[in-house]
Amino acid sequence: MVNLVAAQRPLLQGLMKMAGVQPHAVEIKPGTTMNFWVPRETIEKPKKGEKIIEKEALKKPSKPVVVLVHGFAAEGIVTWQFQVGALTKKYSVYIPDLLFFGGSITDEADRSPTFQAQCLATGLAKLGVDKCVLVGFSYGGMVSFKVAELYPNLVQAMVVSGSILAMTDSINETNLNRLGVSSSSELLLPNSVQGLKALLSVATYKKLWFPSCLYKDFLEVMFANRKERAELLEGLLISNKDPTIPNFPQRVHLLWGEDDQIFNVELAHNMKEQLGADHVTFQGIKKAGHLVHLERPCAYNRCLKQFLASLHADGQFTPS
Repeated sequence: MVNLVAAQRPLLQGLMKMAGVQPHAVEIKPGTTMNFWVPRETIEKPKKGEKIIEKEALKKPSKPVVVLVHGFAAEGIVTWQFQVGALTKKYSVYIPDLLFFGGSITDEADRSPTFQAQCLATGLAKLGVDKCVLVGFSYGGMVSFKVAELYPNLVQAMVVSGSILAMTDSINETNLNRLGVSSSSELLLPNSVQGLKALLSVATYKKLWFPSCLYKDFLEVMFANRKERAELLEGLLISNKDPTIPNFPQRVHLLWGEDDQIFNVELAHNMKEQLGADHVTFQGIKKAGHLVHLERPCAYNRCLKQFLASLHADGQFTPS
């Protein structure tokens, strides 16, 4: 029987190409490859009979760069399918697949967000990106914070949705108790239709209904590399004694679904206070949960573009 979710993938990939991005694999180092969707105009077509060499096939982006960093439940273009086309006219949009998502792999044992951040920054450098605005969702938000901390000259500003600075013991325990699950893997790596329904019920404001066959198809396609992804979740946890609050010089915009049940609005406001800077702002979107960018894409895109435009006005967002 045809997997309906898998059957839709070529359609989504076609829509992404129509929006102006196409896939490009980058070797971070031997044994580690990260897949990106990159602006079509940055890939030079080789002349007939000419051998393709990665460095010669790429051009630097000509517009200000926006990097969309996905969360834990799906790869890049699935997560950001409603944002890419809204941004490509004015911005050079890059959509990475983090390690163990969308074909990105590594033979390294490191599963920390720091390693993901290092690979992402290296990949962007190889693609000719010198500076960018990061838009990070959930797990991708934690990776984005780490990129901004480690590579402040790369990151001009950040937009973060449904995420936190770091997953401490106390935040993890409180969240698990509130959501009624025993581990992050139980929630984020469901292995049954019932588990996937439970995940979607806490991730969305409106209760969604799909036929059971679609849930089964989604489980088959979207939750590959289970062992490695479980290790990524374990790699997020840090002790309450360890966290240090970085001093981000960049503007940080917290763009939240007001009914987010996974990382609620209170956590967002606490994070704003922790960061303690005038250039950290919060904006809530009503009638939206954790998957705010998918539930209310028009409202999300409007808020995102307003923030990006404000960077332009302040002279903080220029081509790479």
